[in-house]
Amino acid sequence: MSFFPLQVYAERIARAQQLCKDKGISGLIIGTGAQLAYLTGSWASTHERLTCLVIPASGTPKFILPAVDRAELPQTPIPELDVEVEGWVDGKNPHELAVEPFRNELRGTIGVGQDLTADHLLKLQALLPNATFVLASQVLSELFIRKDEAEIEQLRHAGAAIDRVHARVPELLSEGRSEREVAADIEKLILEEHRAVDFIIVGSQENGANPHHDFSDRVLATGDMVVVDIGGTYGHGYHSDCTRTYIVGGPEALTNTKALSLYEVLFAAQKAAVDAVRPGMTAKALDAIARTPIAEAGFGEQFIHRTGHGIGLSTHEEPFIIEGNDLVLEEGMCFSIEPGIYLEGEVGARIEDIVVVTADGCERLNKQPRILR
Repeated sequence: MSFFPLQVYAERIARAQQLCKDKGISGLIIGTGAQLAYLTGSWASTHERLTCLVIPASGTPKFILPAVDRAELPQTPIPELDVEVEGWVDGKNPHELAVEPFRNELRGTIGVGQDLTADHLLKLQALLPNATFVLASQVLSELFIRKDEAEIEQLRHAGAAIDRVHARVPELLSEGRSEREVAADIEKLILEEHRAVDFIIVGSQENGANPHHDFSDRVLATGDMVVVDIGGTYGHGYHSDCTRTYIVGGPEALTNTKALSLYEVLFAAQKAAVDAVRPGMTAKALDAIARTPIAEAGFGEQFIHRTGHGIGLSTHEEPFIIEGNDLVLEEGMCFSIEPGIYLEGEVGARIEDIVVVTADGCERLNKQPRILR
């Protein structure tokens, strides 16, 4: 595991604490997962025991962990941060330790991490019955949803890494090979460029019409349309995610005119959405821009998922580019734009790029060609 310089984590914790003061929040209780990794660099695994970072609006933050996991602590930046470490042994109540900074408040609002499980949250609520518990990401969106420059640089590198994998995919797609064989080769390529493989989708013909297909023993034939959606974990724990649609034998082998027209519509829709990104627009407005040309071409019922999802230390996080989401897009937000058209039992196609919102538009973090190849 690699980490940012210590000062990065120190500044993030200090900023979280200052935001709590500015917004009148009593503090934060962040369980294990991406938000804890963002603040401390730690990917501690909670199992059923409570591990959390408690950041009061005033006072020293503390990291609570089971004694059985204390040997892992020196492998993280936490011992070097201005954070009190408090271990607990089985038989003690760690939830009492977590709420201790908030005991003197008759009422208050506490932001909790999105990965804190219900069994822990319910116990915390029982100990502070007069407090209001909210998602930390909702009240501190500028902390968790907007990426800082260090994070964006990690995502740029992750995007370039998965681009290098996609550049080699066409040579893997040949008649007589199975989706499973192609996926095995892609796995090796991802590991050449990343720390870990997150997922591999190789969906040919009718399998491409299932957005969450992974791969099967279906054998490729010349002219097949193949959706390849792949991602990995890079660097300090940031993720890549990119989809391209290919033709076995190259575009000249595509004889299905319906599939070709479908792809032309999809290509235009994805471009329109990327071109439309601006700070100040809502997530639902961007989703509508991607859907409009697809619906006008008669494929509206075949675009069956959201237009995009945020990405960072989690593969899927806010902002979600979806109908009904009033979240206003801001500079520094990173998310996918991935419209798809799926003709059940026949064929499917998807194009996906990760973008970061800039002052006057967006930057695409994936550069591989989007035309059929």
